[in-house]
Amino acid sequence: MPTAGMLDRSAVAADLEFYQNGGLLVGVSYGVLGWFSLGFSYGGTNLIGSESPVMNPVPCVDVRFRIIDENVALPAIVLGFNTQGRDGYIEESSRYVFKSPGLFACVSKNYLMLGFLSLHAGVNYTLERADGDKSLNIYAGAEKTLASFLSVVAEYNIALNDNISGGKGRGYLNFGLRCTLGGGLTMAFAFKDVLRNSRELSLVNRAAYFEFVHGF
Repeated sequence: MPTAGMLDRSAVAADLEFYQNGGLLVGVSYGVLGWFSLGFSYGGTNLIGSESPVMNPVPCVDVRFRIIDENVALPAIVLGFNTQGRDGYIEESSRYVFKSPGLFACVSKNYLMLGFLSLHAGVNYTLERADGDKSLNIYAGAEKTLASFLSVVAEYNIALNDNISGGKGRGYLNFGLRCTLGGGLTMAFAFKDVLRNSRELSLVNRAAYFEFVHGF
């Protein structure tokens, strides 16, 4: 789910996400201004293996506006719009396994605590409502550095907008490790849906991520 983190002006980020069923999601984002970024992503499942590839229906967009910069008293606040769901598109349900955020507002605050502790929270309204679940949703997350190059991340998406067809009412709990490799390259490994909330997945899902950020 989105945080209030933003790319610097003229910085470019390229992302790769490898997920269940031979899935791959590719994304590119650009820091147009220090307070405005624009990104696009596209992917599909069965790209690795013997099954026929199933591509997402359309490329997705990620637009973010930072309206308040973080300071001693206030968190950073970002408004945005993101149509990218996760872990594959389900054609018969007109939705992703994990629904896209849609319209969102989020806050992030960083603290010095044996390294760094970052706290995040947000509210979102997805456009994936074919199942009739049109509720406003709430989520929260945290990241704690373990060393200068390693951090642990956690996220809980209450999924108030996914209790009819996709979820079982437990919400989506995710954990991961993020490692900075240097030169703008970061990799991460995540355990997704630890509470086994999804009706589409029978087991805890594993995913790997790579991100490269370069400033101009």
